[in-house]
Amino acid sequence: MSGSTNTNGIPFLDLVTPHVEMEQELTAIFHQVLHTAGFIGGSMVEEFEKAFAAFCGTNHAIAISSGTDALRFAIMAGGVQPGDVVVTVPHTFIATTEAISQAGAVPEFVDIDERTYNMDPVKLGEYLEKQCAPDKSGRLISRRSGKPVTAVVPVHLYGQTADMDPILKLADRYGLIVIEDACQAHGAEYFSRNQNRWMKAGSMGRAAAFSFYPGKNLGACGEAGAVTTSDPSLAKKISMLRDHGQAKKYYHDIEGYNGRLDAMQAGFLSVKLKRLPDWNQKRRQHAERYSQLLGNGEGVVLPYQPSFSRAIYHLFVIRVPDREQLKDHLGAAGIGTGIHYPIPLHLQKAYTTFRYHRGDFPVTERIATEILSLPMFPGLTAEMQARIAEQTAACVLPLVSAAGR
Repeated sequence: MSGSTNTNGIPFLDLVTPHVEMEQELTAIFHQVLHTAGFIGGSMVEEFEKAFAAFCGTNHAIAISSGTDALRFAIMAGGVQPGDVVVTVPHTFIATTEAISQAGAVPEFVDIDERTYNMDPVKLGEYLEKQCAPDKSGRLISRRSGKPVTAVVPVHLYGQTADMDPILKLADRYGLIVIEDACQAHGAEYFSRNQNRWMKAGSMGRAAAFSFYPGKNLGACGEAGAVTTSDPSLAKKISMLRDHGQAKKYYHDIEGYNGRLDAMQAGFLSVKLKRLPDWNQKRRQHAERYSQLLGNGEGVVLPYQPSFSRAIYHLFVIRVPDREQLKDHLGAAGIGTGIHYPIPLHLQKAYTTFRYHRGDFPVTERIATEILSLPMFPGLTAEMQARIAEQTAACVLPLVSAAGR
């Protein structure tokens, strides 16, 4: 990813401009930390936790050193035991499955919805009904691994929530824990038909994990993450897990980890959180403009936003017939792009022992060859978007015409 704009091109992501605009506020945080030596914990962390919990509509937010650890701690504290199966999707960053594996559990996959790129509730239902069976005690057992299935991790990918109502209904029917991977969904909203109200990402499962990696909609100036939950006992356990299992200093109720968030990063995040609603709204406006500019172009599949979703467009992902040719064409025109994620997790070398094969998840495998992320950041201008759309059409339309001959 590109960190700055330049006079010759359009970056995929501009991280320099907003930080320069906030320079005085951010350096004031640094000076406060420097003059108080409050490097770990303290009021900066507590204030950010309180503000982020309120933003997400939960009772608690626990600041963690990274999004990966946030998901790992949420899975562990949520009740998943070593050897359990956790169901997720193969179209996500490997941190999702790393968190599952490092919690001692086993990831198994279901395919995604072709329009939203998120977990397909129908496929989840088929997996639970046809690929699992209850044992004598009533526990649901995976036929693939012979291990108990205890949790589901839906991923809110690219800034849009998964369809949570049917997922939660299935989880309730089969007694499963739901942990949201909201690492790309800071402020995304979901209309729950069951509850007849809009709900924020991070407020619907037993817990949720967020990443504040610098390129996220809400990004730290380094590594950072958080867990959100409204369960006080779970919040307490996660707080202990991140701090060597301490209930208070030198009193270790459990064995934990070093997963604390630096106070300075929490301070930076508090400054940025105040701007996040405006940044997300600008991303929505950019997405609408992209759709207007590219909507009449044949051969470009635009992001789909269902009626139950208010996406925050962490990424603007299109699908085209020849992704590599478009990427090269835009690159030659000085336009940055990204590919997320070209090799599905079930086909990664790291997971050959899981014995998945090409063809097991056809939707994921097909879209992985077609998706391309266009530039998306709050400072993107209408002129930049017009140029991106013009260059995209110039490349794609001849390809479509040639295919039609």
